[in-house]
Amino acid sequence: MLHVHQFACLSDNYGFLLHDPASGETVCIDTPDADACLREAAAKGWQITQVWNTHWHPDHAGGNEAVKAATGCTITAPAGDAAKIAGVDRTVDQGSTVTIGGRVAQVINVGGHTMGHVAYHLPEAELAFVGDALFALGCGRMFEGTAPQFWESLLRLRALPPQTMIHCAHEYTASNARFALHADSDNLELAAYAQDIDRARSQDLPTVPFKLERELVTNPFLRADDPTLQVRWGNGDATETFAAMREAKNSF
Repeated sequence: MLHVHQFACLSDNYGFLLHDPASGETVCIDTPDADACLREAAAKGWQITQVWNTHWHPDHAGGNEAVKAATGCTITAPAGDAAKIAGVDRTVDQGSTVTIGGRVAQVINVGGHTMGHVAYHLPEAELAFVGDALFALGCGRMFEGTAPQFWESLLRLRALPPQTMIHCAHEYTASNARFALHADSDNLELAAYAQDIDRARSQDLPTVPFKLERELVTNPFLRADDPTLQVRWGNGDATETFAAMREAKNSF
């Protein structure tokens, strides 16, 4: 059974260590804060053997060199972002696989936030690490990609098994919930979810990870092809609906 250790770092990032007891391997999902990654691994008695980067932004790959220098780990990075990432040993893209012990993770291209952004899905463990592509009740800002590209990326994530536990890289959920309620004000499931989020955050509890199943009926960015949202935001077109909501969220 794989173990996931989640820890807060920087201002609002989450770091993740994925550990396989059978092989002793530990994967650091991104390196937002090298000191924190190394400290958390040491506290667990785990040796980091790999880094899987999701994209090039410094709060995701900025600790690569320090973690590699301390551990000798191998670094896997998305092919489309690799030129901007330090210490890369292997590049991956849609259809590639990576392994931890005997477990295989499927690489999914989720470009949009950055051009080469990837996610890592471990189907047997029902886990996915999605970086900044998808958040609870939200998605990443569209810094480099296009709306059609980002919408197709979200469709790939939406197609994962509903029971998949999604591990995103930031605690943005309370803010995302406020916009989601604005975008989809008649959604009763969303209203209930927002209340759960408020309760969790009032106790300083994380809202990550989260089950994809609930996002499928509450996250407006995964539902840009919903007729109600299309009427409100996109003149009946899913890509236009997604683009309009993403632009509105930028200044919400």
